[in-house]
Amino acid sequence: MKKSIQRFSFAAGALSLPLSQPVLADFFEDSQAMLGLRNFYFNNDFRNRAGSAGQSKTEEWVQGFMLNFSSGYTEGSLGVGLDAIGLVGLTLDSGAGRHRGSSMIPRDGEGAADEWSRLGLTPKLKFSKTEARYGTLMPKLPVVTYNDGRLLPQTFEGGQITSNELDELTLTAGRLEHATGRASSDRTGLAVMGGTQESNEFLLAGADYRFSPELTAQYYFGNLEDYYKQHFLGLVHSFPIAEGQSFKTELRYFKTASDGANSSASGRASGYKVSGFSEEGTGEIDNRTWSAAFTYAIGGHALTAGYQRVSDGSNFVQLNQGSLPGKGAGGASLYLHTDRMLASFNRAGERTGFAQYNYDFAAAGIPGLKASVIYLKGDNIQSYSGNEKSEWERDIALDYVIQGGAFKGLGIGWKNGLLHSEVDPNQEQNRLILSYSFALF
Repeated sequence: MKKSIQRFSFAAGALSLPLSQPVLADFFEDSQAMLGLRNFYFNNDFRNRAGSAGQSKTEEWVQGFMLNFSSGYTEGSLGVGLDAIGLVGLTLDSGAGRHRGSSMIPRDGEGAADEWSRLGLTPKLKFSKTEARYGTLMPKLPVVTYNDGRLLPQTFEGGQITSNELDELTLTAGRLEHATGRASSDRTGLAVMGGTQESNEFLLAGADYRFSPELTAQYYFGNLEDYYKQHFLGLVHSFPIAEGQSFKTELRYFKTASDGANSSASGRASGYKVSGFSEEGTGEIDNRTWSAAFTYAIGGHALTAGYQRVSDGSNFVQLNQGSLPGKGAGGASLYLHTDRMLASFNRAGERTGFAQYNYDFAAAGIPGLKASVIYLKGDNIQSYSGNEKSEWERDIALDYVIQGGAFKGLGIGWKNGLLHSEVDPNQEQNRLILSYSFALF
């Protein structure tokens, strides 16, 4: 961490040397720094799984610190800026026999590490309504989405350009080279679940076009070298029925095919493969996935119903470094409606129906309190035994942010997930999260 701080000081000093004070005025005046605190209790119970061999429960308690700095831009037609993020995790409790893998805390020998940290720098340029960033990134796009499901967020390294020169059109392009897992201080190359070889090039490009305030169409392309090429089409429409009422439609379609080494038997044999069922057991990526979700909202109520279908060729894939040996890079997100607490319902052949209910208690005079429950049922999961498998998950979430007084802004959250599956261990998970953020300047 000390070396990272020294690099930050050097970068900031080097940036300021050639620039006069007037040019730097907006750089400093528009700068912001936020410190986020997150206290996280995590309990995952495997005791009801079939054939209860091995560890029966994970139970851990941790404290995280997240410092986010974002500068303004220097004056002139080409603005220069710098963002930085500092992340520190501390283990408060993870006794013998209660730590499992690197889901939230890095492994240190046979147990959990006492602390872990990392620092990311992101120089940025801005010309007109186009921004270029290179360094530590946390993308949230249809073809790559960072994971923030534990104490500290997953981060990527690479470059990204976003352009809004036309009011209705947003263009995005980028190249990612490395990732750092949510429970790790070490960066890795890129892969998919099941892949044991690292790729160092993920290319992405996409467009969001707003036909109207209610209708947006999307196209994105992602290419993980030696693993896959992926096309995405999306449509989002929100229909205002009346004041306080709306009906939202979300349609998504992915087409994913093998690339490079994953296309050849020798490449797959060397580790460029995907886990789970694939046609003829080859580990080659070949998938079509589509989904539709419809949400009716009235007052504080929101009811969502949807359906997703994954083709039989292979599992649906996006970036996931969890199978890289000895890296502690587990934990990834998929841009799917069904990517939830315990399962993602993305297996070859899987057909999933889901329903979700959300309520914002502000409508009942209790601002800051929100609740949700979702149920998902997937079946037709392909297996090498020839028997189709099934699974279901139920998640509950309750969140409250204190609205006033000495503890204003303090967030309290509880999440409970229950999974019954014929392809994964049955489990019940509880998360209790306290969070608080405040501005340093």
